[in-house]
Amino acid sequence: MKILLTGYKGFIGQNMLNALKHEHDLVLYNWGQPLPDFEGLDWCIHLGAISSTTETDVEKILKQNYDFTCMLLVACQMAKVNLQYASSASVYGQLEEFREDGPISPQSPYAWSKYLFDRVSAGQQYRDIVVQGFRYFNVYGPGEDHKGSQASPFYKFEKQAKETGVIRLFEGSENFHRDFIHVDKLIDIHKKFFTVKESGIWNVGTGKTQSFEQVAREIADKYEAVIEYIPMPENVKKQYQRYTCADTTRLSLHYQL
Repeated sequence: MKILLTGYKGFIGQNMLNALKHEHDLVLYNWGQPLPDFEGLDWCIHLGAISSTTETDVEKILKQNYDFTCMLLVACQMAKVNLQYASSASVYGQLEEFREDGPISPQSPYAWSKYLFDRVSAGQQYRDIVVQGFRYFNVYGPGEDHKGSQASPFYKFEKQAKETGVIRLFEGSENFHRDFIHVDKLIDIHKKFFTVKESGIWNVGTGKTQSFEQVAREIADKYEAVIEYIPMPENVKKQYQRYTCADTTRLSLHYQL
């Protein structure tokens, strides 16, 4: 198949590129380039976005995450190209129910940008294409080195343990539980959905949780590191998700975790 891949320089994008490049004809796009010709494409996998949950420039985020994605959707519809796009579990905010058709509560400009396009996508009926939105939960894996503060705790804790012997953990982390999914599993789900002739939005997680404390202790034991507890920064507190756990009921109809 011929696939347009956006955001291929990012963490998930790099892994997606490596997973698909030997199986498919890829057209690569990164933000700021002119859009390529859509003729002859089978799929567009749209991963490009400002992914920082602490970014406060709303206009910048909406332009890149929302406006551009709407433009991609129009281009896909005109050329009859199927679309897969990355949404986010951040749309659920502080809620403790994570069902695709349930309540949402975005807490940051990033989360709002993802939810606004989910509304656009879900509000349309498609004849000649399928449009699949994937609400990623907490993704981790190789290639996170450039993500800085947005990297997963697996990456950050291991880096700290190796370099300093000390893992810095937010106070109360035994109460912060997240649904962590490895990037390889996420990519496998994308690939499986090439054969799913259905439009919609799906949670992409495992349906299981680990606390940050558990993750830190496992890594501390592995590298003989110690854990240091620190206060949570003020700019993180408001939108910080203390619990995520994907309802995978819809996903399980097409993919067995």
